[in-house]
Amino acid sequence: MENMSIYSNPLAERYSSKEMLHIFSPEFKFRTWRKLWINLAEAEKELGLDFITDEQIEELKKFKDDVDFEVAAEFEKKLRHDVMAHVHTYGEQAKNARKIIHLGATSAYVGDNTDLIQIKEGLLVIKRRMLTLIEKMRDFALQYKDLPTLGFTHFQAAQLTTVGKRATLWLHSLLLDFEELEFRLENLRFRGVKGTTGTQASFKELFEGDFEKVKQLDELVTEKAGFRKKQGVSGQTYDRKVDAQILNLLSNIAQSSHKFTNDFRLLQHLKELEEPFEKNQIGSSAMAYKRNPMRSERISSLAKYVISSSQTGALVFSTQWFERTLDDSASKRLSIPQAFLAVDAILIIWLNIMDGVVVYPKVIEANIQKELPFMATENIIMESVKKGMDRQEVHEIIRELSMEETKEIKLNGNPNRLIDRIIKDGRLGLKAEDMEGILVSANYTGFAGQQTEDFINNEINPILDRYKDEIVEDREELRV
Repeated sequence: MENMSIYSNPLAERYSSKEMLHIFSPEFKFRTWRKLWINLAEAEKELGLDFITDEQIEELKKFKDDVDFEVAAEFEKKLRHDVMAHVHTYGEQAKNARKIIHLGATSAYVGDNTDLIQIKEGLLVIKRRMLTLIEKMRDFALQYKDLPTLGFTHFQAAQLTTVGKRATLWLHSLLLDFEELEFRLENLRFRGVKGTTGTQASFKELFEGDFEKVKQLDELVTEKAGFRKKQGVSGQTYDRKVDAQILNLLSNIAQSSHKFTNDFRLLQHLKELEEPFEKNQIGSSAMAYKRNPMRSERISSLAKYVISSSQTGALVFSTQWFERTLDDSASKRLSIPQAFLAVDAILIIWLNIMDGVVVYPKVIEANIQKELPFMATENIIMESVKKGMDRQEVHEIIRELSMEETKEIKLNGNPNRLIDRIIKDGRLGLKAEDMEGILVSANYTGFAGQQTEDFINNEINPILDRYKDEIVEDREELRV
């Protein structure tokens, strides 16, 4: 049983996946430090530091996953330095390699490079979740590409669109976010080995002034860590602009998610769409009939947190001094992992919604018919002009009749009978047979269906084809 007398992070307890939690766990972090120390020792030996032996490197590898956290905590309590605490802890295990651990490096070598590895791994998880969601959204859009629905501007009924076409708007926002994610992954630069203030002075000493060897060391360690690019110059740390960029990316994904939930919650209020609702789920402790859009609300709540966190990266980067200050440390420990955990949770919940979303075509059509007579008036104007009437006179007649009908609807709650009113008025000379087909909703959706197909074929399918091996079929279970 967990200790109930101390605070626990709800992102870990309720929302995020074990996979993302592991990436930002102490185990992942400190094992990565040890891998980086091994990479450094191997690269230094390969480039001519013969006093580093194969036996020492093998000893480091033997204990690379065996981090004694209790010993490390005791060393940190004594030394007040987390990196040196783990250097000593590692050295206690790999005694023969002790003297070459962390050779030439500063704390940022393991600290900052590990941060970048965690960011990269976190982005790869987000990428897979986004691909799976994009595929699901694509399928939904295609399924309902021709189903007419009311379009809204200012949340007032406007020209019709289709359920599928509206879904492409959500999908398009995801596409923009995914393209940015691709760019960030492609251009994420490793810090590498740069020394205390970025001048590589310690490595100059080790390699007796051979700049080419030190450059090779930087490139070799970068390659061993799985990065294609490295930061060409640095102070002590990697450029904190990277944190600002990554938090902005996560904020952008959160913004798209929030926009989706705004629309979805409004549509659920209109009873046109509905979240999955489990057999024993309770919508309200008082109102037993309620089916609240709690998944969408959870996404919007988490999204607000991520969006607000993006400011942290900007503040940290803009206030750094010269080669480094330490006023970034506590902030980074909070903002980067928690933004990743929150976006991870957002995408899991969003996919859960799309897996079980319910569409109610009859309600959608009923809502259309409440408004369609008004939208049909432009066609009625055209029909009247064909019969020889003056366009401006027809417009005034329809405006007058529309105002009368609107008053009846609002004051008495009547259904929309504008078409009957126009026929009965007689001034337009239109009969019932002239109005056949005038209220067929499919006639008012423009090219919505074709646009949906074009967008998916031209912009979505190529991405899904390119990354088809990364689309995940298994689903994370919602814990609450």
